[in-house]
Amino acid sequence: MQRCAEQGLTLPDFFVDSICGAYGNDAAKDIVFGIVKAKTRPTTFRVNTLRATKSEIEQTLDELGIEHETAPWFDDAFCVDADCSQQIWESPLVTDGKIYLQSYSAMLPPLALGAKANEDILDMCAAPGGKTCELACLAPDAHITACEMHAPRADKLEHNLAKQGAKNIQVMRLDARKLDEFFSFDRILLDAPCTGSGTLVADCDRTFRGFSTDLLRKCARSQRALLDRALTVLKPGGTLIYSTCSVLPQENEDAVAEALAKHPDCGLIPLDRYNKPGDNENNAETAFVNRQNPVTDAVLAGELPLVANNLAGTLTVATTHLYEGFYLAKIARKG
Repeated sequence: MQRCAEQGLTLPDFFVDSICGAYGNDAAKDIVFGIVKAKTRPTTFRVNTLRATKSEIEQTLDELGIEHETAPWFDDAFCVDADCSQQIWESPLVTDGKIYLQSYSAMLPPLALGAKANEDILDMCAAPGGKTCELACLAPDAHITACEMHAPRADKLEHNLAKQGAKNIQVMRLDARKLDEFFSFDRILLDAPCTGSGTLVADCDRTFRGFSTDLLRKCARSQRALLDRALTVLKPGGTLIYSTCSVLPQENEDAVAEALAKHPDCGLIPLDRYNKPGDNENNAETAFVNRQNPVTDAVLAGELPLVANNLAGTLTVATTHLYEGFYLAKIARKG
């Protein structure tokens, strides 16, 4: 265990060594400081546009006397002081399914996916359903399949989908790693099971429970198998978002790099810039285009707390007072 003197926090050696090696000492210190500041992280939530409008939510918050802000990169994302958490939980906004409590970072993958009407979309590891419901809000006319292998989590997923009024979703109770190759999807969201290193909170034992090198090895194996199956069932010309709530490179850029090496017909769409076919490739056939993406807009506007990682075009969101640590990569299969 290593004690980070400036922050007074003791962390596992493998975690400190990994983030120092990946991002450098200064950025690693900032991440550790974010773990400390997370103790007072505000409560964030998203408007469920299947049941309410932004103006309705604002009116209710005003009536409850709760001061609020919206995220600069997503009009339907709200932030309130942590002291208001219980009041939010007990309000009709939650009980009536008009909002979904969700971290800012967790809202990013569905936005980055860019789902459209009538597309076939797969959410590979869907429970408890926050991102699935967000996909239904963003593309209410899409055909969404949500996978969950564990029965209790699948029950929770179905409960949340019903509460949020998301009706265009088929729940499949199976291990997404064993998804039949008969299936094919225009877009895939793979928010992979991970160590949760981006969700660590100082003095919160629950967030550190089970956090170990054994868990990292187990997650890394699962992530690679899921990515392999995802790229196998992705339609030619289709796109995939790979995300984790981790800041460890073993679960993030390393996994993506290995998957791309195994699937040469797939390539990265940069989330940190817009490009045109042929900008970065001699052969326009293998160039992938990124247009009208709210996450890229947020990156270019400097609205996300990012740290540079070792795979250009992918994003590592730093752990901060407001954000959980998170990773996103966007991959396309050649059409």
